[in-house]
Amino acid sequence: MSERAGWVLYDGSCGICSRWVPFWEGTLRARGFRIATLQSDWVVERLALPGAERLTDLRLLLDDGRQIRGADVYRYVMSRIGWAYPLYVLSVTPLLRAVFDGAYRAFADNRHRISHACRLDGRTP
Repeated sequence: MSERAGWVLYDGSCGICSRWVPFWEGTLRARGFRIATLQSDWVVERLALPGAERLTDLRLLLDDGRQIRGADVYRYVMSRIGWAYPLYVLSVTPLLRAVFDGAYRAFADNRHRISHACRLDGRTP
């Protein structure tokens, strides 16, 4: 994909997020996605959300202005990566959707504790 699709926005203070999102940057970039932290000045201005709300979830800011958040970001991106498409299909089946969403929420709510336990420091924008 040569055209830009949007921005994957992640919590730069989360050690796991700060390791994994940049790790996948090449794969994301090949599909038209760029990455930035939710703490980046332009992101704070563009989203216009309070910090606590802005940092609750991974977000996808599409070039048409739409925003996707949480587990749906993973689904959106997986649906555009050939080798990940089967995971997308599993993530939208009714029972597995609930499991996928629950696992995402559990991780998102505890990502700082997990990062601390794994001794992974977050990055500052």
